[in-house]
Amino acid sequence: MVKYDLIPEQLLYEGTITSENLYAPDTLNEATILRTHTAEYWNKLRHGGLSPKEIRRTGFPYSPTLIDREATIPDGTRQNALFAQQYGVAINVAGGTHHAYADRGEGFCLLNDIAIAANWMLDHEKARQVLVVDLDVHQGNGTARIFENDPRVFTFSMHGASNYPLHKEKSDLDIALPDKTDDAAYLRQLTDTLPRLIDQVQPDLVFYLAGVDVLATDALGKLSLSREGCKQRDAYVLKLCKENKLPVSVALGGGYSPDIRDILEAHCNTFRLAQEIFF
Repeated sequence: MVKYDLIPEQLLYEGTITSENLYAPDTLNEATILRTHTAEYWNKLRHGGLSPKEIRRTGFPYSPTLIDREATIPDGTRQNALFAQQYGVAINVAGGTHHAYADRGEGFCLLNDIAIAANWMLDHEKARQVLVVDLDVHQGNGTARIFENDPRVFTFSMHGASNYPLHKEKSDLDIALPDKTDDAAYLRQLTDTLPRLIDQVQPDLVFYLAGVDVLATDALGKLSLSREGCKQRDAYVLKLCKENKLPVSVALGGGYSPDIRDILEAHCNTFRLAQEIFF
């Protein structure tokens, strides 16, 4: 999407970041991918073996270039987690591919970047207990399924009840919101829930999926947050992480408003808040 180019351009132009704040991920090695995804599925991706039905489920036309891109995004999130531990917060301009399962892709997600990064951090003893805070308008179904039997990763998804996917998986905590949920109701639910979760889970690393498809203007979402409400959401999560001395790795996730300015401003606000709160 064009937003991946426009967001850093805007942030550089306005001085929120400098070129020194940017990093470029690498293509993940196969061993790291196979820690989360099945060999059968990865081989299908690498060698063009997806069936027409499997390709339709992903939402993307298949190409080797697409697979290279999808194998790069998770390394961005892996590096992001390491930078978050160093600086308190780091943001991947892409990422949030939470619909990818271990053995299949769907919903514009082929490889699950947060799951891959979380597994890598745990395997390399960079983290002990992970909390996934998924505030995209769509449930993080792939992430929930991948970690359903792993007590080291607590998955929390707050999403639109009637939004895709039709079949929801069971996260460690799911909060399904009714259509047209506004700023006040959304923020009340979040502020009632997240501090309790932090106390309960006792994480030492947070992955935050900050999708802006919660906006009322979004073409695919069914919630009704304003741009200011979305900004308050991000501010609350980031401040709470800082107050609890929790490194937070942010993935931007979805955003499908017809006017690109709504998407751009909402995503850029996440960066602006991170700069204001942590630096």
